[in-house]
Amino acid sequence: MPKTTTQARIALTTADNPREAGQLARTLVEEGLAACATLIPAVQSIYRWKGQVESATETLVLLKTGADQIAALEARLLELHSYETPEFLVLPVESGSAAYLEWLQGSLRHSEGSPHGEVSAG
Repeated sequence: MPKTTTQARIALTTADNPREAGQLARTLVEEGLAACATLIPAVQSIYRWKGQVESATETLVLLKTGADQIAALEARLLELHSYETPEFLVLPVESGSAAYLEWLQGSLRHSEGSPHGEVSAG
């Protein structure tokens, strides 16, 4: 039965290529700022940048995290990312499987800085 109240969040970012996306994702998971990262290669982005409409093939990164990790996740992403202004959008998770949400929270770094739980699902 889905858990209907959750502090889980999905943060979205894009990277220039799958290699950079993978490095970002691995670092953020290793540091406990995200429990899981899903990479979706070869998305086409069309956007306005410095007065021009641009187009680029990028890799979309979905970061599964908790509400209390958002500020640290954003700060670390900005340190690591190659883009001048990387995408960082956060979506609330309305509901989900109780077991998955418990795993997610247990896989995140907590205020004392130590990760909790075993990484076994994404």
